[in-house]
Amino acid sequence: MSNLYLNMKRILALVGTVFSTLFGCTQTDDFDVMVKNTVSEEVPYIYADSIPAENNYVFLDAREQEEFEVSRIPGAIYVGYDNFDLSKLQGFSSNDTIVVYCSIGYRSNKIGKKLEKAGYKTVFNLYGGLFQWANDEHPMENDAGSTTKIHGYNKKWSKWVTKGEIVLQ
Repeated sequence: MSNLYLNMKRILALVGTVFSTLFGCTQTDDFDVMVKNTVSEEVPYIYADSIPAENNYVFLDAREQEEFEVSRIPGAIYVGYDNFDLSKLQGFSSNDTIVVYCSIGYRSNKIGKKLEKAGYKTVFNLYGGLFQWANDEHPMENDAGSTTKIHGYNKKWSKWVTKGEIVLQ
């Protein structure tokens, strides 16, 4: 049974490689398909490349604390997911433009919905999350300063990070 499973896995990987070669698919295409199949668009997307260098957006990190400590978008505020904390937004206006992100966008979509319910009017989900942000080589930071490290969430999901140093805890 184990050998059959391994052989089937190898055959499927080979078919995927042949398909990608014949039809010009790339890991980026695969990432886009995965994001679109995993994340509902209840909260509208914003793409990293459409965010101006000088912006007034409030970035909220909807990952867990250990992920946030590895790296984050510069200036992002940790709000968490399992223990989402709306009180972290005290002092912000419901009119502020908020960009929520996580690893790929699933958790941030859920937090974005909570923010909309709480009365925030302009909430976006960062397309592809911090993985896409890192892959596009946008700046990241941690408490020590600038970094290229990124928490890979787990071994299965970390395959979507193509730039930077993956950290798994």
